Amino acid sequence: MTSSPKQISLGLSMRYLGYHAAAWRHPSADPDAASKLSHYKYIAQTAEAAKMDMVFLADGVGLRTRDTPPGALRRSHQVFELEPLTLLSALSSVTSHIGLVSTASTTYNEPYHIARKWASLDHLSGGRAGWNIVTSWSEIEARNFNREKHLDYETRYERAAEFVEVVKGLWDSWEEDAPLFDKASGIMFDQEKMHTLFHKGKHFQVEGPLTIKRTPQGRPIMVQAGAAEQGLEIAAKSADVVYSSHFDIASAQAYYANLKGRLAKHGRAPDSLKIMPGVTHFIGRTRAEAQAKYDELNALVAPELGLSYVYQTLGDLSGFPLDGPVPEPTDPVMKSSAGKMLALARRDNLTIRQLYTSIAAGFGVRVVIGTPKDIVDDMQAWVEGGAADGFNLCPPVLPLGLNEFVELVLPELRARNMFRTEYAGPTLRENLGLALPRHRHAEATERANP
Repeated sequence: MTSSPKQISLGLSMRYLGYHAAAWRHPSADPDAASKLSHYKYIAQTAEAAKMDMVFLADGVGLRTRDTPPGALRRSHQVFELEPLTLLSALSSVTSHIGLVSTASTTYNEPYHIARKWASLDHLSGGRAGWNIVTSWSEIEARNFNREKHLDYETRYERAAEFVEVVKGLWDSWEEDAPLFDKASGIMFDQEKMHTLFHKGKHFQVEGPLTIKRTPQGRPIMVQAGAAEQGLEIAAKSADVVYSSHFDIASAQAYYANLKGRLAKHGRAPDSLKIMPGVTHFIGRTRAEAQAKYDELNALVAPELGLSYVYQTLGDLSGFPLDGPVPEPTDPVMKSSAGKMLALARRDNLTIRQLYTSIAAGFGVRVVIGTPKDIVDDMQAWVEGGAADGFNLCPPVLPLGLNEFVELVLPELRARNMFRTEYAGPTLRENLGLALPRHRHAEATERANP
């Protein structure tokens, strides 16, 4: 007797106009869409109608696109975007089930800010908020926040680890049944179930409590991305979802086993964390049609723009022959991404031009070109092979790529019983199949009084 296929989780990344560098030049694209609520409303409602788990907005607090080589910046659509929490708050009023996840930096925020804002979004959305934890990496972000230089690598992650613990502590300021709202007695809440944090650490001093009651999810979903050792430890201890980035199933399997293997020491079960690799799909009813879509967009990428994407991962390669081999990076901006990019180039014997084309196709995430059957075969292999619990979809052009996925790929996923036809419940945590987190003080009381 064969077991049923594993049900997968699906998120939709909806930053910019899609994940291809030339997305804004596609005939179907509105170049100004990234500044319009109507654009994101359509995307979120379409993803919700398809019963996807979440929409996700990556974010940075500075213009990361560089004019290296000269002429690259003016060709980029990575320059205009809305502040994500403001946008997700607006989308919470026009959706009812889909999760709403965005990035916020632990380097350029304070823990109380994040705890308060995301708890508010969780209440406003009825339990659908998620925070993607990042440390930030670009120098331009530092210069937007009163610093000449970015914090060093070790300090950023040390700060992030403490930051996350403070936020979790603030989210436990109130036990679930603390509010009483007893008009007759005049008692608003049970004061014994209010908990002041009194945190004093190396990077933060935060008293608390948070002035927002416990949220519908217990606490918002916590998301993490990246493969740095310090980030893996933060994820193993606290994350509910991890967005990973791998170009082959073997490295994804190793990452999956490594991260899942770290959970036990934090008292967590393997299924308490969802690992969702990013993937960009070029979908065609035939393989030739899918390839033609890929080639059409790649033809719109100017060399100056392509080299700017290589710079973000491997440094400035403009002094090397474009049709020569990819050199070893001497001072990579993003260390984990640099290693993956170089491994990809070595594996496929890519030139610099071929490498930047592959990056431009999906902003550095894995690209799959094929028919709906090809794409679902690939997804199934990754899930059943212990490389993924689901996927963070990064369409090359929005909303076109989302519409194609819904029309062509979802029916194939559902025919194999790999993806839901209805939501499990109203909260993101329920739809991800994740348990409600225990309140730390209530749990401590139970241990003291068995």
